[in-house]
Order: sequence, then structure tokens, then C-alpha cells
Amino acid sequence: MSLKKLWSALKGATNDGLEAAADTQSIRILDQELREAKKELQACDHNLTKIMAKRKLADNKVNSLKGDIETYTNHAIAASEKGDDTLAIECAERVADLEATLETEQSLLDGFLSSETALKANISKAKTNVRRMEQQIDQVKATESVQKAQVAVSTRHMGANSKVKTALDSLERIKAKQEQRNAELAAADELANEESGSSLDAKLKAAGIQPGGQVKGNDKLAQILAAKKG
Repeated sequence: MSLKKLWSALKGATNDGLEAAADTQSIRILDQELREAKKELQACDHNLTKIMAKRKLADNKVNSLKGDIETYTNHAIAASEKGDDTLAIECAERVADLEATLETEQSLLDGFLSSETALKANISKAKTNVRRMEQQIDQVKATESVQKAQVAVSTRHMGANSKVKTALDSLERIKAKQEQRNAELAAADELANEESGSSLDAKLKAAGIQPGGQVKGNDKLAQILAAKKG
């Protein structure tokens, strides 16, 4: 391999390693951002709860003021009908004061309602984004784990195939050696039989020349008849 190709290979491996490290760091950064976002949302929920509580108090106060205005308005009418103008004017002044207070409290209530509505919408949107980010991070992590497992299995499979092939080659060599040994043993037996004459005896017996050899039917009948005459 030329120095240029070697340098390219080393550079490529280095870049792959740097990219892998950068990807891992990016996942960690996203995890940290996700944790911080969840904490911020918890703080938002807490603030929303406080605003809702203040809105409820303002709403109660507005309703109470409206009730008082109605009451003192009726009192003013009743006093005027009875001819007590002094009391009627006093009740009317009370109604005017209550209406001024109601205007202020109603303005506060409207502000709380507006803030509550806007904050609820923003929190809902933020929670949706956080859930989406969390899902994507989990998906990336799961895919990364699956791919690592696949690489590990593929690597082991290739290694296993190599080992199996080596084992099969060894098995074939063992079988070949055993067949060679069987052939050698058979040849040794054949040679030993020839040297001891047992091979010749076997041939004679097969020809019916020696006892125990194969005897034809006519010969056997002649032996039987000869033995009877004797």
C-alpha cells in the first residue's frame, strides 16, 4: 500500500472515530437539554398554579363586588321609594365606590385570565416539543443499540463461519486419515494371510479340495451311497 493510500485510510478511520465521538456527545447534550427543559416546565406548571389561584381569588372578589353593588342598588331604590333621600344617596354613593373597585378588580381578573390562557397554550406546546424530542432521542438510542447488536452478531457470525469452516476441514482430514489407516490395516492382514498360507487354505476349501470346503450335490450323494455299502 502506498503512503498516500495509507494516509487516506488512517485519515478516514480518524474521521469516523471523531464523528462517532461527536455523535455520542450530541446525544449527551440533548439528554441534558431535555432534563433542563423538563425542570423549566415544572417551574412553569408551578407558576401557572399560582396564577390560577390568583385568578380564582380575583374572580371571587369580582363576584362579591357585583353582589354588593346589586344589594346596595336595591337599598338605594328602597330608601328613595320610602322618601329617605339621605339614605338613598348614601347607598348610591356606596354603589359608586363599589363600581370603581369592581372596575379595578375586573381589570386584574382579565389580566390573570389572559396570562393563564397564554401560559397554558405555551406550556402545552412546550410539553409537546419535549415529548417529541424525548421520543426522537429514545428512537435514536434504540436504533443505535440495535445496530451495535447487529454489528456484533454479524462479526461473531463471520468469526463463527470461519471457525466452522476450520472445524469441517479438520474433520475431513481426520476422516481421510482414518480411511488411510483402515486401508493400511486391511493390506497388512492380507499380507499376513499370504505369509501364513491361510490364503491358500481358503482357496482350497472353497474349491472343495479340503475338508470343510464346498461340496457339490453329486459328490455328496456318492459319499452317502459309499458309506451305506460299506
